[in-house]
Amino acid sequence: MKKIKIEESVGSKLADKAAEKPAKTVGRKRDHTRDAKILEATIDILAEAGFDGMTMDMVAARAKAGKATMYRRWSSKAELVRDALTWMNRNHLELDLLPDTGTLRNDLLALLKPQSIEEGERKLRVLAGLGSFFSQNPESVNGGIFEPWAAVNRELMHRAVGRGEISADADIEMACQVITSMASYRGLVQRKTFDKQFYTSLIDVVLLPALKNPVTAPKEME
Repeated sequence: MKKIKIEESVGSKLADKAAEKPAKTVGRKRDHTRDAKILEATIDILAEAGFDGMTMDMVAARAKAGKATMYRRWSSKAELVRDALTWMNRNHLELDLLPDTGTLRNDLLALLKPQSIEEGERKLRVLAGLGSFFSQNPESVNGGIFEPWAAVNRELMHRAVGRGEISADADIEMACQVITSMASYRGLVQRKTFDKQFYTSLIDVVLLPALKNPVTAPKEME
């Protein structure tokens, strides 16, 4: 009988301790496939309504996503558009597997994916409809949207330095800025696609000559 009371007492204490601990809640893991659907819906609406006409509600409805889900991931429309533009540019480039053709020229060209006329036209509509986005978020032009591309370009150029193809004194950062700046100018100002023909000319006429024969700053006159 005494033994039973002891067991009951121990059991009671264990039950009390269990009650004191908060129950663990198993949350749903984030579905990354939803992100791509939301970003694609954002691009579609930007092409149709532009940045100023787009709302988070419109994107949620198009992507069939809950607004709470969207606001957990993106706290503002500007953040969502920035990530959507980065996603759009990544889809136009082969950034996941670095090419190794043996030459910097062909490596850079291998990054560009072929795109259909429809894809090119949609991208131009997106850029034309950005409206006040860049004036409100100037850091997004080079720092955010094109940074994945710039990072890969740096890697390819440093690799070219290592094999002696371009000068060790080459201004690689400047070359990366030229590429992204020309991509921005081509789409935002000229309203033309950044296609392989244009990129080839940029590489042959501007980038490679500058990287192979960097101009050093003149010495100050004594």
